[in-house]
Amino acid sequence: MGLRRPRVNPSRLHALSLPNMLTYGRIAAVPMVAACLFVGGDSLRWAAFAIFAIAAVTDFLDGYLARAWQQQSPLGRMLDSIADKLLVAACLLMLAANNTISGWSIWAAMVILCREVLVSGLREFLAELRASVPVTQLAKYKTTTQLIAIGFLLAGPAGDKVLPGNTQIGIGLLWVAALLTLYTGYDYLRAGLRHVLEEPSE
Repeated sequence: MGLRRPRVNPSRLHALSLPNMLTYGRIAAVPMVAACLFVGGDSLRWAAFAIFAIAAVTDFLDGYLARAWQQQSPLGRMLDSIADKLLVAACLLMLAANNTISGWSIWAAMVILCREVLVSGLREFLAELRASVPVTQLAKYKTTTQLIAIGFLLAGPAGDKVLPGNTQIGIGLLWVAALLTLYTGYDYLRAGLRHVLEEPSE
């Protein structure tokens, strides 16, 4: 009677898959972008922009490859969401710290950050109920607009020398992203409240 091979958890097999490696890289990009903004200067502004742009591309690429190659895993889904939120939050905080985002525009950044906290809490709650809220097409547009806005703002004054009004374009797009964030955040909240207010099953 032959020995049976132990079954390997698919999630462990996918831990070092290319889609997950791209997600790890996006997490590693967070302190790199923050450091570039902290030191400052035109050259490091462009470095921050380049690192962020590569990270933003991996945001779309890792999910696509995971689905195409059937390498989706709980680890990948968890880290993908964490990586996105870390990258966006770190960029917005550093851009506020160096006054690229200032005045009334701080409110746009606050809306985006508060929505991320809200959605994270709702997802955690809904996960306990084994319920989920699908990502809408509008939420995808929000994410795309948000990433483009941050890209313009990372270039900031260095970008203004190449494209006059670059920073203002970024601020305008940030407000568009904030408005989309409010609407999509309301969708998540409404879905969460629907589950909260449901009558408990007998």
